[in-house]
Amino acid sequence: MSDEKHRAVAEAILPLVGGAANIRSVAHCMTRLRLGLADRSLVDREALGALPAVLGTVEDDTYQIVLGPGAVAGVTAQLRRLLDSGDGLTTAPTAEDLAGRGARIRAEARARNATPVKRMLRRIANIFVPLIPALIGCGIVAALSGALANLGWAPALVTALGPVSSGFMSLLAVFVGYNTAKEFGGTPVLGGAVASVIVYAGVAKVEAFGHHLTPGQGGVVGALLAALLAVQLERWTRRILPAALDVLVTPTVTVLFGGLAALFGLMFVAGEVSTAIGHAATWLLAHGGLLAGLVLGGLFLPLVMLGLHQALIPIHTTLIQQQGSTVLLPILAMAGAGQVGCAAAVYLRLRHNASVRATIRSALPAGLLGVGEPLVYGVTLPLGRPFVTACVGGAAGGAFVGVAGQLGGAVGSTAVGPSGWALFPLLAGPHGMAASAAVYGGGLLTGYAVGFLATYFFGFTRETLAEYNGAAADRGLAPAEPARAAE
Repeated sequence: MSDEKHRAVAEAILPLVGGAANIRSVAHCMTRLRLGLADRSLVDREALGALPAVLGTVEDDTYQIVLGPGAVAGVTAQLRRLLDSGDGLTTAPTAEDLAGRGARIRAEARARNATPVKRMLRRIANIFVPLIPALIGCGIVAALSGALANLGWAPALVTALGPVSSGFMSLLAVFVGYNTAKEFGGTPVLGGAVASVIVYAGVAKVEAFGHHLTPGQGGVVGALLAALLAVQLERWTRRILPAALDVLVTPTVTVLFGGLAALFGLMFVAGEVSTAIGHAATWLLAHGGLLAGLVLGGLFLPLVMLGLHQALIPIHTTLIQQQGSTVLLPILAMAGAGQVGCAAAVYLRLRHNASVRATIRSALPAGLLGVGEPLVYGVTLPLGRPFVTACVGGAAGGAFVGVAGQLGGAVGSTAVGPSGWALFPLLAGPHGMAASAAVYGGGLLTGYAVGFLATYFFGFTRETLAEYNGAAADRGLAPAEPARAAE
């Protein structure tokens, strides 16, 4: 079957499954086109089954159309082209169409990137993400304590706030060990027990590699490694022991050998790695702030799409433990600023598409507070070019913050998680809260402005504007029927 025939089949199928707005994902196997549909009641089953190219349909987790080997790949490719180009639509594309396209991109990206490395990164993220609420809470308390101390107010309260903000951080390794064992199939409390060796004050009396250990040496990296070892020891012991001895011997072997390995190897190695991470981040901003900010701010959104941003979570946590804040997060947060500026430009350029504009109005407040997924997957990424121009805005904002760091005005975050305006209470820097807020705020404004300008002038082709505004709007005529159809 030729490409023309494949396209004809795709064009025939599309309206019979509810149109482009009803399709959330597109895939195929050896013989079947597999569609994720928002509403299966919109499918015209009789008309679909009557198509000569359709050999049958199957309703499972996806709606499956049997096309046969050979034909299915060609029809799937043509259907994707129809959906991405908007040719399968009879009116100007709406917010639902963009959301469907964004969902397809997201699903396809996940399928392409289900590699062992990325699966491992997701598991590491599963260890640290549950800790974020406590990190945020303790970070805000620490910022409050610092502000009161700088103002000279309520010294007794400042003294009390110290343990409140630092207690969790002092035991962070235990929580990391607990979650690591839980994520990798071990007994969580045994992972926490082995990791607790790292923060025990008595380790200062232990000598390893010719040096006395320091409580907390190795930090979350050491805790992660120690808990992973504990999981393996627990599995190995359970495999070789009779069930009658398991309850006594397995925990003992796990804690004993896991704890000794942490003391006489993992703490030292992980300590060196953690120190290198801290030195690298400091050097990066001190010597390459402009370039570092440009690259990190500009590439963070693509990293999120690929799942590679999860590798940064242990790095953020290590920097917070070592230096009290992570200097990388305020730079990476500029990617969200680029998205906000981009969305504002899309709002103005698509002035005749009420549906897309309504989506932007509802998603923009979340974007300002650092929740970017509604804008990314609902607006900028499905549109294509605006996603790139949003990254340009993020790069500009990151460069602004990076230059400030290079000039001695580094700004960090005392917790992981928030970005956008929500990051202001967590900011820290060598020159106080006000200076940190000024640098971060300047980066946000730069990201907003550059993201807006880049999108407004370079984010759309003439054809795209005509498609999303309606043909009449592109010719300069009154936005009559096409615009109302989109609404």
